[in-house]
Amino acid sequence: MIIQDVPRSEKIFIGGDFNGHIGVDAEGYDIAHRGFGFGERNNRGVFMLDFAVTFELLIVNSLFKKKEDHFVTFKSGSLKTQIDYFLVGADSRRFCKDCKVIPSEYLGTHHRLLVLDVEFKCSKRKKRRVGDPRIKWWTLTKENAVLLAERIKEEGAWRRVEDADEMWEVMAVCIRRSTKEIIGSSRRGGNNMRGA
Repeated sequence: MIIQDVPRSEKIFIGGDFNGHIGVDAEGYDIAHRGFGFGERNNRGVFMLDFAVTFELLIVNSLFKKKEDHFVTFKSGSLKTQIDYFLVGADSRRFCKDCKVIPSEYLGTHHRLLVLDVEFKCSKRKKRRVGDPRIKWWTLTKENAVLLAERIKEEGAWRRVEDADEMWEVMAVCIRRSTKEIIGSSRRGGNNMRGA
């Protein structure tokens, strides 16, 4: 099964028409169902809840208390059901801010738009470690820029690396090393390229 192949470090978000009813009550499925829903549970709903418990998923629709109209995902005439759901990894619950149905007058489909609001906080940029060399590019003379470009082209070590992250790391090492050599020879020779 595909879910088993997803690494623990990845976040799982699944949404779709599961054609099952989880019902209002959690009744033995407290891990996956948080007590809010619509209608009566049926066999497909039990299958979905078993699936969610097995793979440590949470049915997001059951997290938030709503008016009845905001639970109904399928409406045709007098028939109203909840069959569309969002499932997330239990550890991703904190990212889920709301899950609701948007009532619409559009009659092209009997399914109603189900919306999951999530919020991810991006980590701040890494601060430069004290002691890391910093190149003052604005002080680079034209002659030293040409020399540096030639050295980097000659080195070309990053061309042999297939992984993009590793390629950037190899390239950064090459640039630092070449810059140090150029700076050293410039200082001895009286050139203007400076670095920290």
